[in-house]
Amino acid sequence: MKTMEKESLIRKNGNVQFITHYTECYSYLDAARIALEGGCRWIQLRMKDAPLEEVESTARQVRQLCQQQGALFIIDDHVELAKIYADGVHLGKMDMPIADARCILGETYIIGGTANSFEDVRQHYEAGADYIGCGPFRYTTTKKNLSPILGTDGYADIVRRMEASHISLPIVAIGGIMPDDIKEIMQTGVTGIALSGSVLRAKNPIEEMKRTVAEANRTINHCK
Repeated sequence: MKTMEKESLIRKNGNVQFITHYTECYSYLDAARIALEGGCRWIQLRMKDAPLEEVESTARQVRQLCQQQGALFIIDDHVELAKIYADGVHLGKMDMPIADARCILGETYIIGGTANSFEDVRQHYEAGADYIGCGPFRYTTTKKNLSPILGTDGYADIVRRMEASHISLPIVAIGGIMPDDIKEIMQTGVTGIALSGSVLRAKNPIEEMKRTVAEANRTINHCK
């Protein structure tokens, strides 16, 4: 895919990104299946503490589910696995540099980078990232070593500075986001939201995912 094609695909599918999370009730594969059945069309397989063999086995199965639903599939951290099984990779601040990942993956794969500030965004943009996962919005228990909380004011400031610097890059808000937060967050100008725990903690996760996707789509359409 060319850069413009990737950006168009991300913006089309990227209102809601689901990040897999293991719980007592649901495996990583279960979580991906729930999100897809709930209408999410962007899955990030995140298995930070799992053995490589388990990540690869799960990635193979999640790829099949995503292909069946026409969903984007991103693997967290594992660049080589992403090249085999996914549409791209998401890289945190302690993972492989984006420029190095681009050398391995080439231009056809999607590469996302984690950011907490405008300086992070600009660095990722210059390194060739295709989208930004920006956060955290608020405190979350699903991720260790959190960066400073951004809140809506933080997102609005980053978006303003991106516009002033002519940086056009999809930006996905992440970190402790609940469905009731979506409207306020999206009004800051971000492209979409990413979540995990709020769906899997719900009594009916599939219905919660449907509610989340519907709210994101409604907000996007209202802002156009």
